[in-house]
Amino acid sequence: MTTPIIWSIAGTDSGGGAGLAADQRAADALGVHCCTVVAGITAQSTTEVTHIEATPPAVLQAQLDTLATDMPPRVIKTGLLGSAGNVRVLAAFIDRLRAQQPLALVVDPVLRASTGAALADAELRTAYRDLLLPRATVITPNQAEAVALLGNDAPGDIPAQARALRALGCEAAIITGGDAALIQRHERLSLDWLDTPQAAGWLALPREATPHNHGTGCTFASALAAALAIGWVIADAAVLAKMAATHALRHARAVGRGVGPVVAREGFATDPGLLPQLSLDEALPTAWAARPRGSDPGVYAIVDSAERVEAVLAVRPTVNTIQLRMKRPPDLDESGWHIALHEAITRSQRAASAAGATLVVNDHWRSAIGAGAQALHLGQEDLLALSAQDRADLQAARDAGVQLGISSHSLWELCRAAAMAPDLIACGPVWPTTTKDMPWRPQGLDNLAWWAHMAPAP
Repeated sequence: MTTPIIWSIAGTDSGGGAGLAADQRAADALGVHCCTVVAGITAQSTTEVTHIEATPPAVLQAQLDTLATDMPPRVIKTGLLGSAGNVRVLAAFIDRLRAQQPLALVVDPVLRASTGAALADAELRTAYRDLLLPRATVITPNQAEAVALLGNDAPGDIPAQARALRALGCEAAIITGGDAALIQRHERLSLDWLDTPQAAGWLALPREATPHNHGTGCTFASALAAALAIGWVIADAAVLAKMAATHALRHARAVGRGVGPVVAREGFATDPGLLPQLSLDEALPTAWAARPRGSDPGVYAIVDSAERVEAVLAVRPTVNTIQLRMKRPPDLDESGWHIALHEAITRSQRAASAAGATLVVNDHWRSAIGAGAQALHLGQEDLLALSAQDRADLQAARDAGVQLGISSHSLWELCRAAAMAPDLIACGPVWPTTTKDMPWRPQGLDNLAWWAHMAPAP
């Protein structure tokens, strides 16, 4: 298989912490080849930036032209670009490449160094807005950079800022939470706001206690670009980037008198402790969702009627858990459906209790609780449809002992399921199916094994 190629068009860091040095480490951690295109040169250490020199546009153009003939990229990631002239060269070059092949663009708008040194003037910020944002697949600013790009049009809250960035043409915006405002408000959690075509929400992991975080933003953006090059959709690539950046923080090292660099390494994608949680809405998470891991459900049967529940339980030695998945018949009105559903759940729960099995009711959670069901299962669409009151009532039922299972079909959906601290997690589709339209690729047994290893519940 051909190794995916990404280009990082960014600046050098003479201290080896951020910029192209961090981008190279992140690409290596994800197994892609990174071509390093120098757009700027900085004289910096762990304590200061003393000089910044933009690469002349003609030199940038020469690098791009030479690479394009031999190693065309699947994804371009930008960091420090140095000048508006370089942005103009890059924008024209992206249009040229996209006329020949698909190309994703990850824009990390490096406007200020972690030491506080300014890396972009007003002309460069305008070039970002007018030329790069409309071409961006994903933009990954921190909050201060998002506000700087939006200028006087910047809304006050982070989700609204992401929507405003997307309105400028970005396909997706991820506002990373490494700047002071979120650190002060959430000492325990590291939070990034995700706004993509697939999902929106707070992507959370416990905060890493290290003073050494130089190059975290570069690592996040480059890991995201590498994941896109491998073939992940944007929301899934963002999850992998969060995992890679957090893993890099865990391996950060002190190399001078100031803030040391983060070090991206292989192995992050198989560490269950690095799986983030994704919120359902814009409310800031206040704590890491967790509960004791439940027992294995054993053979899990899925049926569509109380009669089938009773028939399956008649051969109980092979079945420990059974799900009642009923769909409303087209010839039954709302009132009749509620009566039939209540009767079916009551009958099924009676049979399961007598057999010592667990009955799980799919979708109809209020009717299920009213009929005495002890376990529920919800899909992702059902989760998103819950109102604040629904969630409070559902949590009250869980506090009273009702179990909850949640479906997941992608990495970001696994993270959203994890944020609910469920008792069970479903993974699918495992095989291709003709019984319903599925927008997801079949997982296969290898990914199912990974799911079972990473999921915070059976």
